[in-house]
Amino acid sequence: MRVIVTIQHPGHVHFFKHAIQELEAQGHEVHVFARRMGVNLELLDAYGIDYEVLADESEGLTSLAFVQATYEAKLLARARKIDPDVITAIGGVAASHVAKLVGARSVVFYDTEHAKLITSLAYPFADQLCLPDCYDGDPGGTQRRYPGYHELAYLHPDRFEPDPSVLDEVGLDPDDTFVVGRFNGWGASHDLGEGGFDNVTEVFDRLEATGAKVLFTSEKPLPAHLEDRRMTVPPERMHDLLYYADLFVGEGATTAAESAVLGTPAVYVNTLTMGYTQELEREYGLLYNFDTKNRHSEALRKAEYILEEYQPARWQRRRQNLLADKVDATDVIVNQVTSREPAPVTA
Repeated sequence: MRVIVTIQHPGHVHFFKHAIQELEAQGHEVHVFARRMGVNLELLDAYGIDYEVLADESEGLTSLAFVQATYEAKLLARARKIDPDVITAIGGVAASHVAKLVGARSVVFYDTEHAKLITSLAYPFADQLCLPDCYDGDPGGTQRRYPGYHELAYLHPDRFEPDPSVLDEVGLDPDDTFVVGRFNGWGASHDLGEGGFDNVTEVFDRLEATGAKVLFTSEKPLPAHLEDRRMTVPPERMHDLLYYADLFVGEGATTAAESAVLGTPAVYVNTLTMGYTQELEREYGLLYNFDTKNRHSEALRKAEYILEEYQPARWQRRRQNLLADKVDATDVIVNQVTSREPAPVTA
């Protein structure tokens, strides 16, 4: 079987990396195409995945349409030469369109209900739409719902073993209490009109007042007195750091969910919530959503409380409850890609 995998976001690299290895080990021919965005290419190189770049990163929303059109045109040209059986992607705008034109089957994974532009352009054309069972709403089409999260394609314990040497890389001792933070750039199409924290400096001041050390990444410029405190850990080591952290505080849903499935409590501050962030709070108590006008102050109070009352065993018990209900999402990917009539997925 000839399979095309398209990568347009760093999270897509993590999601597909084990599936690519398994498909190749099964004898399938896998072609990976990428758009230059963030640390996409750095991650692909770090994981030893062969790939071809089809488009550069867009410079804001104004150039996004041009970049997407370029990506699709080049993907179509390459697909016509490869003659794939399946094209798979997260979001799947280019994948679903090109698959129709070359007679391939498209398998699209997604978990973000509010990204209306992507869903309206991809879902009607997808042959197979694969959604976590916590996805809120019915987008129609041929669906597979599975009990899991995208993050469990690479952070399920069968796929991930944390490396404590990451603590040395960031200058921490094993006994240190530390928080990982992430601040959004708010440049994506679905971020327009949305918001997170009101005052980044106060986030640092309040968290450090608990005695914790604060490490952070940010997609946007920050006050000068904070810029020299950005993390320098390689992107492929971020999950090791999240595993050993005492708390995650930030505006990024993916990083919050990654923390939660690793058993690190997550305080997620964003006016946008998803089915999976809500389930991680409602069912497992591993993530806390703050999306109201008082989100800044309420989130910081919760973060302070977690750090003051921190009990590692409590969070690991909650993680085990989650893992008992959920499946390894890489198994879902491989099954859906390779099977014409894929079996229902159960925990």
